[in-house]
Amino acid sequence: MSLPHATPQRQQQLQENFQKVEQRIEEACHEAGRPRESVQLLAVSKTKPLEDILSLAAIGQQAFGENYLQEALDKIAQAPELEWHFIGPIQSNKTRPIAENFAWVHSVDRLKIARRLSEQRPPNAATLKILLEINLDEESSKAGFNEQDIEDAVSEVLQMPHIELRGLMAIPMIRSDFEGQRAVFRRLKKLLGALQKKFPDARLDTLSMGMSGDLEAAIMEGATWIRIGTDLFGARDYGSKS
Repeated sequence: MSLPHATPQRQQQLQENFQKVEQRIEEACHEAGRPRESVQLLAVSKTKPLEDILSLAAIGQQAFGENYLQEALDKIAQAPELEWHFIGPIQSNKTRPIAENFAWVHSVDRLKIARRLSEQRPPNAATLKILLEINLDEESSKAGFNEQDIEDAVSEVLQMPHIELRGLMAIPMIRSDFEGQRAVFRRLKKLLGALQKKFPDARLDTLSMGMSGDLEAAIMEGATWIRIGTDLFGARDYGSKS
């Protein structure tokens, strides 16, 4: 099967975008006193065509984040060699294909979803890495665990087979000031630190936080995955299905 290719002009634009994001990450890591390899870049490729994804893969980007299941499955079928992360809201009736096709799930927002992913991950597949989503601002419009409930949830999830809890994820409210951004990310870092002390035998080493508008603040506060879409692909809407 012949895979689609972006135009040379589009490939050049994507490469320039990638280099700019990489420079921002490097500068933020330097400012934070962290090695560059301590932060991984997740390219948020929802609504973006496969040719864009393959163009980024050709210059070294291997991890891609998807929000919409059917769109993601179509892409995975054509590029199974890439590392695919599910980062969108999860309906309980769609957990099986997520459990079967992704390497990571960042957006586990309730215990029911964790249980279903555990039960539906193929036993012969690599362990599915998951993150628990925290609703830091306790927004009614957003899903996720509350900070005060997370310890009990972690205790349960750590007992589930075929999945590996690696840490926490959050999508806080948009804040325009740098210190405000840092403060909310610092809360997630503190929460993960408390869980690491409570569960010292678990490999809780991951913070998925920070996007195009606040990646510097996230890196200053310990992000290990940053999720970048707009600054990599641009704001153009490709009219994807949901």
